[in-house]
Amino acid sequence: MMDRSFKNGDRVQLTDSKGKLYSLTLNPGSEWHTHKGVLKHDDLIGLPEGSIVATSGELKFQAFRPLLADYVLSMPRGATIVYPKDAAMIIGIADIKPGIRVLEAGVGSGALSISILRAVGESGHLHSVEIREDFAKISQENVQNYFGNLPKNWVLTVGALQEQKLDNDYDRVVLDMLSPWECVETAAQALVPGGVLISYVATTTQLSKIAEAIKENGNFTEPESSETIVRGWHHEGLAVRPQHRIIGHTGFLIFTRRVASGVPVLQRRRRPSKGSYGVIE
Repeated sequence: MMDRSFKNGDRVQLTDSKGKLYSLTLNPGSEWHTHKGVLKHDDLIGLPEGSIVATSGELKFQAFRPLLADYVLSMPRGATIVYPKDAAMIIGIADIKPGIRVLEAGVGSGALSISILRAVGESGHLHSVEIREDFAKISQENVQNYFGNLPKNWVLTVGALQEQKLDNDYDRVVLDMLSPWECVETAAQALVPGGVLISYVATTTQLSKIAEAIKENGNFTEPESSETIVRGWHHEGLAVRPQHRIIGHTGFLIFTRRVASGVPVLQRRRRPSKGSYGVIE
């Protein structure tokens, strides 16, 4: 059986009795100071996950290795991260799986890059493009800290996506940027027939612009859009009710697939709402 006890260099998540989370990286001889005493790293090394540890002032914590969502929400940020609920939807809707090739533009702090790298596995490949060098540096550090090293199947390029010399054998293109409609043609050239283009945008204006750009491009199926809202529940005996706080709107996802070159897009038989495209003179 694999030894799952805490070791030197492990990232550890500590949860107190109020559910508040703390994280630290174990280093022999080091100490973590709280308002109620000191916790020695050596007291954690060698313990199994789920153990309870206490500071010198008897402040108790339950110790686990952090899950992906925990790591993402606590890691250093440059740009706003793609939240775990949206990253999970992107992986699921775009069918990102082991062995495929993914092109990602707009890396931000690297949260989505980590999810994609986990999904494609060692047999897959991720090429990430980030226009800002400072964001690229932060994302590289976050990815390296999560995996313990830089994955060999990950390429990070600084620059605009439209300026890159890309292969045309990507299975998925993921866009997370301010103006994704500017990259629809680049995505069409990079994707194989049947490949998926999925974009994450924050506003309805962005959603409208990329939807129209996809339709006008002529190489993609009718785009589909959604948003994900998560509501937790409180349960204490028979008192079961929705929590007052929900994780509401963070962004929209728009999804489409690359059709074969030279093949017309099958038009949806749907009458647009009155006024959808402005006033007709």
